[in-house]
This record gives sequence, structure tokens and C-alpha cells, in this order.
Amino acid sequence: MLNEAIKNAASIAIGGHVRPDGDCVGSCLGLYRYMKEQFPDKQIDVYLESIPAPFLFLKGADEIRHEILADQIYDLFIALDCGDKGRLGFSAPLFESAKKTFCVDHHVSNQAFANENHIEPDASSTSELVYDLLGVDNISKNTAECLYLGMVHDTGVFRHSCTHPSTMRAAASLMEKGIDFTKIITETFDEKTFAQNQILGYALVNSRLLLNGRGVASSISRQTMESYEVLPKQLDGIVNQLKLTKGADIAIFMYELENGSYKVSLRSTEAVDVSCVAGRFGGGGHARAAGVNMSGTVDEILENLLPVIEEQL
Repeated sequence: MLNEAIKNAASIAIGGHVRPDGDCVGSCLGLYRYMKEQFPDKQIDVYLESIPAPFLFLKGADEIRHEILADQIYDLFIALDCGDKGRLGFSAPLFESAKKTFCVDHHVSNQAFANENHIEPDASSTSELVYDLLGVDNISKNTAECLYLGMVHDTGVFRHSCTHPSTMRAAASLMEKGIDFTKIITETFDEKTFAQNQILGYALVNSRLLLNGRGVASSISRQTMESYEVLPKQLDGIVNQLKLTKGADIAIFMYELENGSYKVSLRSTEAVDVSCVAGRFGGGGHARAAGVNMSGTVDEILENLLPVIEEQL
């Protein structure tokens, strides 16, 4: 299905969601490498916001475009790891003007917004879906590095409940391409800068238990981010660390955006479907990992969220 769409297009754009994470970057660059190798005569461009520094080793990372040309029209736009058109950010106009659109995603909140859609909410990651669509025989070492990175990040190194036997088989096949899988995990998932460790410590020290110990929450203001000299993309992993709190069925992490609203990240055990919680406020995601932007103070946001969470608990 995807290969057929690629073969019928002379010019192709790839785009992912705003504030790209490991799965977004891995799936986009993995598909980009594959198409550059398999279809060298086609015009192929990938559009993403700035990606985290640890991902820059991936082949093709230096070719990512961070702005668009007003008159650029593509035969095909492929949206990856993106639940709706608005999440494409600056590349959305290219999606709208493309002659054909294709979406590959694993967000349960995705409403099939492209002309053709391959959406599997139970999949571990979009990177695993791309792996399935391409076929292991057509995947090079460079492509394998990208897809493996994406799978590692969306499964928490194969620990999250979204990890299936098929995920492990796909990971094994990618390892057989000769990738340095230990380096990918260590340098892109485990390692943190000194500033990241400090802000993590701040978030943990200032966290609070809610819902009789079944919830834990923390927040970071813009002033605090500036004080520790960290960017929003360097806050990845804090909510997952909060989720490890013994007895907590849900973790809530909030950081302040430039407009004064908050980006709210939710992680849960099987007791809470956080995609439903986020969906009540215009967000979305997965059953165990979701997010939403909300206005108000931290206390006001919690006052809105907690009753919805309690309905499930």
C-alpha cells in the first residue's frame, strides 16, 4: 500500500509531529533513508522541527528541512506518528497542498485524516509499522538504526505494555543488520546532560501525591527552565520517572509553554486509559501515554483533570 503510493509519486515529502520525539524522528528518517536508497531518482524531503542532539548521528539528520517554500507542491505527503493535521506544525501547508496524502500512525486518537491511512493503535510505535510496511529485506543498516531508535523510545527500551512479541522480532531483525544497538540505547535513551539530571531532580523533589497515593504530579515553569538552562525537548523522561512511583496508577507532568499554557503529559498503568482523559480536553495519544495542552494555573489544571481520572479509578 505505502510502496505503491511511493512508486506513483515523483516528489515526496515526509512530516512528523511538533516537538519530535524518538519514534517520530526514527520513523521519519527511517522511511527517508529507505526511499533515498530505493528510489534515487525521486525528489524526497523530510520536514521536522529541530530534533534532540543525541539523534543527530542518524544518517540524513543533517538533511532535515525546518521551513517550507510557499510555492512547493508535492505529489505525495507522508505523515508519520501524527494523530491529526494540526500536529504537523509548520509542515501542515505542504500536507494540505499535496496531490495525495498518506498517514502511518499508532495513536488511538487518530481519525484517519489522510487520503490513505495505515493506523494500528495496538502497535508499539510508528517505527515498527514502517518496518512492517517496508519489509526487512529492503532495510539497510542506516534505515535499521533509525527504526530501532524509534522502537526503543516508544517502548521504553521494550518495557512498556505496548511491547509485543512482534516488536521483539522486529528489533531482532534490525539488530541483525549490524547496528550498534547498545550505543543507540545508551546515548539516546539513558544518557542525560548534567542540566537534565538537575531538572529531573527538581521535578522529583517538588512532586506531590494525589488521589490517596494513586497519582503523582509535578510541574516546571518557564522561569525554572530558564534557570536550569533547559529546553522543553530536554524534559523527556521526567513523566516516565514519575510513573515509577510505587503505588501510583497515573503520573502527570506539566511544563509551561511560551503562551502561558501548559503541556500536560500523562502516563498510567492499566487502571487508567489516559487517552480518554486527554481526549476530554482536546488532546489524545495512547491508553498508557497521552498528552494535551491546557490553560490555567497548575492547580486549576489538576482540578480539571482529577475528577476525570477518578471516574476510572
